[in-house]
Amino acid sequence: MNSAAPALTPTTRALAWCPHLLVIGLLVLAAGRAVTDGRPHAGPIVAAAAVCGLVYATGPLLPHLRLSRRAGAWWLAAVGAAWLVLLALSPDAVWVAFPLYFLQLHLLPRRSGLAAVAATAAAAIAGFAAHQHSFGPAMAIGPALGAAVAVAVVRGYEALYRESEQRRQLIEELTATRADLARAQHTAGVLAERERLAREIHDTLAQGLSSIQLLLRAAERALPGRPDTASLHVDAARQAAVDSLAEARRFVAALTPPTLEGTTLADALERLCTTTGTRHRLTARFRLTGDPTVLPTAHEVTLLRVTQSALANTVRHAQATAAEVTLSYLADRVTLDVVDDGHGFDPDQLPAPDPEGGGFGLAAMRARIGVLGGTLAIDSAPGHGTALAARLPRTPPTRTETGART
Repeated sequence: MNSAAPALTPTTRALAWCPHLLVIGLLVLAAGRAVTDGRPHAGPIVAAAAVCGLVYATGPLLPHLRLSRRAGAWWLAAVGAAWLVLLALSPDAVWVAFPLYFLQLHLLPRRSGLAAVAATAAAAIAGFAAHQHSFGPAMAIGPALGAAVAVAVVRGYEALYRESEQRRQLIEELTATRADLARAQHTAGVLAERERLAREIHDTLAQGLSSIQLLLRAAERALPGRPDTASLHVDAARQAAVDSLAEARRFVAALTPPTLEGTTLADALERLCTTTGTRHRLTARFRLTGDPTVLPTAHEVTLLRVTQSALANTVRHAQATAAEVTLSYLADRVTLDVVDDGHGFDPDQLPAPDPEGGGFGLAAMRARIGVLGGTLAIDSAPGHGTALAARLPRTPPTRTETGART
């Protein structure tokens, strides 16, 4: 028997009691008929029925009976012996064979159970024929048909139980798979959010802190000979710190960039160029072409961040004297061009992104533009300046299109 039997529900508990009640009822019927019919062996029949009932009742009370096939076989042998005695005294004991079939098929191995059922059916047929002092095919139909029905019911139940177990295992696997998928989606979301925050920090706080550092170095170089110039650099650094603080608060509040609050993208880019030219030795100009229209927030934030990063790279690396930012509204797309007259570089020789060294710039730009279905092109060469061109569609791409690009 299986030692890890499943817990019984009210329905299965009621079904488990049905064979017990049937056996007791049939034994009571055999004893009662012997008494009411005034049979010559009424006393021995009642005694045999009582002994059979007591032997049978010990089975459900023995806890190890369901854990050991051997114990179940010995119990069935004792019940069968008591039943044979009753069968020899009363023909009504034939009906007790039917619940015995189910017990034998349930407690014994498959082959042993079938053999026990066949032996019980043969004993029932022989006992009934002995009481009738004759034998006919009709006498064998009842016990044989009962045995066939018992075998069919038990085998059908076993098949349903196996199917139920397979479904249970399948449900458990699906549940586990769903949990794994949820964990994978959570991990992917965490990684995507981490990458987004890395881009945001690089394009805002890191650039602001870098600008403060450059301004303070300029102030240090101006001291002590040019205190007025140093004071201007310190004031610019203080304003850059104020802007960086506003960006940090935006992270906490999860709002749109302060630069875009209450203004248009063109005004924000023009103000960015003015601020950059004021703080650094760079003439930054802004130019607008086409008819400005309202863009999705994600488009405006991306174009602003790309411009911030491009101008920061120009200040830190290009040693340029002038830069021009052009925002163009076309029929099906919006374009952003940032051109400087710096010493340029070889786009094919860029180092790998280094978070500690601040190397998220171009990689972050490409990632931002790519998410919205756009493109980013870099045209530069040593000694010939740099031109950056970002192209975004006017309408955001669908999720399928975005997945196909990635």
